[in-house]
Amino acid sequence: MPRFSVIVPAYKVQAYLPGCLESVLSQSYEDLELIAVDDRSPDACGEIVDEFAARDPRVRAVHLARNTGLGPARNAGTAVATGDYLLFLDGDDTLAPHALRAIADRLKETGEPDVLVHDHALAHWSGETVRDAFAGQLTEQGPAPFRLEDRPGLLRVPPVAWNKAYRREFVERGGFAFPPGQHPDLPWTYPVLTTAESIATLDRVCVHHRRRRQTETAATAGHFDLFDQYDRVFAHTDARPELAQWRPLLFRLMVDHLSAVFTDRALLPRGSRAEFLKRARDHCRAHRTPGHSVPARSRLRHTVIRLGLYRTQRLAELAQGLGRGTAHPLVRLAKALHATALRLHYRVQLRLPLRADRAVFAAHGGRGHGCNPGALEEAFRTFAPHIRTAWIARPEHHHTIPTATARLRPGTAAYWTALARSKYLVANDGFDRRLVKRPGQVLVQTQHGTPLKHMGLDLQERPAAARDLDFDAMLRDVDRWDYLLSPNRHTTLTWERVYPGGYTTLPYGQPRNDVFQRATSEDVRRLRELLGIPEGSVAILYAPTYRDYRRTQHTTLDLDRLVRRLGPRFVVLARAHHRHGGPLVSAASGRVIDVTGHPSVESLCLASDALVTDYSSLMFDYANLDRPIVIHSDDREAYEAARGTYFDLRSFAPGAIARSEDELTDIFATGHWRGSRSTQLRSAFRERFCPYDDGRAAERVVRHVVLGETELPPVIPPADRHPVPSAAAALERPPLTSVPRPAADTPVTETL
Repeated sequence: MPRFSVIVPAYKVQAYLPGCLESVLSQSYEDLELIAVDDRSPDACGEIVDEFAARDPRVRAVHLARNTGLGPARNAGTAVATGDYLLFLDGDDTLAPHALRAIADRLKETGEPDVLVHDHALAHWSGETVRDAFAGQLTEQGPAPFRLEDRPGLLRVPPVAWNKAYRREFVERGGFAFPPGQHPDLPWTYPVLTTAESIATLDRVCVHHRRRRQTETAATAGHFDLFDQYDRVFAHTDARPELAQWRPLLFRLMVDHLSAVFTDRALLPRGSRAEFLKRARDHCRAHRTPGHSVPARSRLRHTVIRLGLYRTQRLAELAQGLGRGTAHPLVRLAKALHATALRLHYRVQLRLPLRADRAVFAAHGGRGHGCNPGALEEAFRTFAPHIRTAWIARPEHHHTIPTATARLRPGTAAYWTALARSKYLVANDGFDRRLVKRPGQVLVQTQHGTPLKHMGLDLQERPAAARDLDFDAMLRDVDRWDYLLSPNRHTTLTWERVYPGGYTTLPYGQPRNDVFQRATSEDVRRLRELLGIPEGSVAILYAPTYRDYRRTQHTTLDLDRLVRRLGPRFVVLARAHHRHGGPLVSAASGRVIDVTGHPSVESLCLASDALVTDYSSLMFDYANLDRPIVIHSDDREAYEAARGTYFDLRSFAPGAIARSEDELTDIFATGHWRGSRSTQLRSAFRERFCPYDDGRAAERVVRHVVLGETELPPVIPPADRHPVPSAAAALERPPLTSVPRPAADTPVTETL
């Protein structure tokens, strides 16, 4: 029998669940069982639970046949628990290090109480961690254990299940269970505390409770569930005469709670506040219990709730708003004068009906047709030809836009009309921040690659990389997303954590990679000819990423020297990152071809025979071609310090790793770049990061989002795909031996 049973219900928390489970299993106190309950979650929660159960015998996976909600899911975990004490965690919470040892020590010290109340901290999405405001109630001074009469202030500690440890025998004897509904903690916490014969406290933060973002559309009718839950609280109290003394305080707490919900306009759906107040008034009349004083500062709020004075509350709010509105009239006037005719035009367009047959696309802040939005634009025209498409780009990039697609210049009247009237909006970065997302509009955010380097909210701790990034504006943009594309589980879990919002993730693959499965050998030959790659050459695509810690984006790799050492057979296609500001080479030689300005990186991948990169997400796309990848990482420590990565490439590399120019030269000179070890690494990398890129990603998106289909084309496993081979794949020449070799004491490669 373990000391602790830690019960974790899981529903739509796939981005946080691994961290939650790991925080339990990594505790210094190991006498525990972890019961992870998959509440029929539609995401990968069930798979994550099974993976942890297979890895650690202390984990017990419970899969529910249907989605039951938080309360019944906790009950399902309690039913199979065998520990002395029960602890509950939400699937996105974490246990603080050594928390279980501290709880175990305090339980032993206080004589095995029925309930131990410990402290917690709120972990906000911004990265800030704040200890609970009622931590003072958890002082360990004085006798322990005690009854609630000795410390009634404990009822003011947040009434949640995850800030306490419960003796399992006490729970079973009392018949305590969680009810269904949005707020099941209330009818659990108050009955447990008022019934417990012995209580102890632990003045230590043991749980980090994640405070999820409240998006612009977060208000739901779920708070009306409070009325049913408080009915259950008072029903429990009324059935036990010995608990009658707690009724006045419970009534006061209920009124405080209902008042807090009513006065926070973000918590209730628009138009529902009057109905909420009416039901609150009826509940106060039904459960009113005099006998507990109300502080003067709270009397007005209590009066509004108890008497249902909606008009009085509205007048108070209007008066308060009027006071704020007249504070800076000159500032408001200046802003009004600054408004342009285009903004007026946009406001007019917002009042006109949406056009269900229009879609607008954009990529990389106004650059040309391409990336995932480009592939989706083509798929719209193929699979939903009734949709008229338009592309937003600066004039210098209009030549890249297909003739069948309308061209939009940013900031024009046609641009604002399209944003206001088109039903579908598709981009791989943010649209104009002045965009007003209308009801009925569908925004598809594609992103542009699998994240290796830190992104989104993770940049809050990386000032060199974040620079002037406005996180609030970024999250406002996230709130407008309806769909977010993902090519693999790693990406899904990362995006949902660093871009928290109410969107739906579509794990369909990267549309821009569809071309890799459709291209032919003739396409490869034609592309190489257009780029000027000599026939019979080995073309290396060199594509480094941006360095946040450098003022100038110079490369330490001498490309001319590299091709001289490798010999006449090799050619380098040099492509700088779009933030680089210019080519990688000042004067390209005949065998170093600058392709920075080429409009399609996918075409460059098809034309090449191997990729050399550092930390660029291009490696994940290139792996779909099943062609050699070599990592040139000569500044790993500096890059990690400035930007950070989600995993160490040395532990899961897509191929050989070079730490210097000499090692890179040796990898190609010896043939190691396409050797058996590199092939094995690439195969494992491809299996992990390219599960859905089978050539039909864009089709799946269009069929689901536009056509509303649920039966989508099945995914072809990576082992059964046959991407077009490289031009050098058919060449079976022996490795070059005349290439200068690095010094004998220089390591050749670094792999797993």
